Amino acid sequence: MRLFLRESFIVFNRQLRMNLRNPAWVIIGMLQPVLYLLLFGPLLAPVIKQLGGNKYTWFVPGMLVQLGIFGAFFAGFSLIGEWREGVIEAERVTPAHRSALLFGRLYRDLLQLFVQALILVVLGLVLGMDASFGGIVVGVVLTLMLGGACAAASLAFALTVKSEDVMAPVINLVMMPVLLLSGILLPMSFGAHWLQRLSDFMPIKHVVNAVRSAFFGQFDASMLWGVGWTVLLFGLAVWWGTQVFKKENA
Repeated sequence: MRLFLRESFIVFNRQLRMNLRNPAWVIIGMLQPVLYLLLFGPLLAPVIKQLGGNKYTWFVPGMLVQLGIFGAFFAGFSLIGEWREGVIEAERVTPAHRSALLFGRLYRDLLQLFVQALILVVLGLVLGMDASFGGIVVGVVLTLMLGGACAAASLAFALTVKSEDVMAPVINLVMMPVLLLSGILLPMSFGAHWLQRLSDFMPIKHVVNAVRSAFFGQFDASMLWGVGWTVLLFGLAVWWGTQVFKKENA
């Protein structure tokens, strides 16, 4: 275990230095939810008034999940570039655990997501969000796990297709129904009955509800659905990513 941690942190350090040399993607990834918060959040006042509660306490969790999903989904593009430049080939000749090549990159993605989530939460508090510290911690942890799942899946898919031309349309195809059916922007209860039933089959909807419940301090049985889906998605994505890295480097 100690050797695995050392190897994965070596990969993490290299990935972190790459990000620090070119922080554009970090900034771009952060701008979208911040702009949603500043420009779209105020429009929610009459909508959230019907539900009760603080509009930013309702909206910030959705933005956290959006940040965790959409930012992490693009992690694989940099991996394709590394594969094309021969970095993956160079790493495969080392004695490092193949799963450490995945986890080192996940550490980078989770650190980036954590910093972005903190900025988003602080901005939400400045704008008037009313949430307990414990609820914020639980919500951020769920966001990190979901982001880790999306990043691992993105890395695995990227190393499978090895083409930005294939990866980009697939990500767009996945992101659209997630954004529209998960209740990130608007409550699904405001939609038609058939739309609500369809959204029940969207796992991310349950994660969004769990993060919102945490921010509102409602730790009830319904929150278990979101926690369960988050853990399941994280486990499956990490397993897939580990298998792909092992196969690629066999």
